[in-house]
Amino acid sequence: MKIQSAIAAVVLGGVFAAPVFAQTAAPAAPAAANTQQQKMKACNTQASGKKGDERKAFMKQCLSADAPAAASGPMSQQDRMKMCNQQATGKKGDERKAFMKSCLSTKN
Repeated sequence: MKIQSAIAAVVLGGVFAAPVFAQTAAPAAPAAANTQQQKMKACNTQASGKKGDERKAFMKQCLSADAPAAASGPMSQQDRMKMCNQQATGKKGDERKAFMKSCLSTKN
């Protein structure tokens, strides 16, 4: 009788402990989605004023760019300047000036 009671106790302990472990693992997924949403929001803000193929190409480049600083928190001014300069390649004059102004004013 004692062995059966011990087995029952182990099985019931496992049944009651399973929901506790399942709840601790679930919140990791929304955090990852949230960083992707923030990246999409930042790229949309930077792409304002662009249309058609130019916007499509910019969004593709912006969303595929590595953003290690965005995951850890807000970007430093130096990192933001570096990212904006990289994205502004090919632009000249007033177009580049307007892009840099909008890019640098966005908050990550």
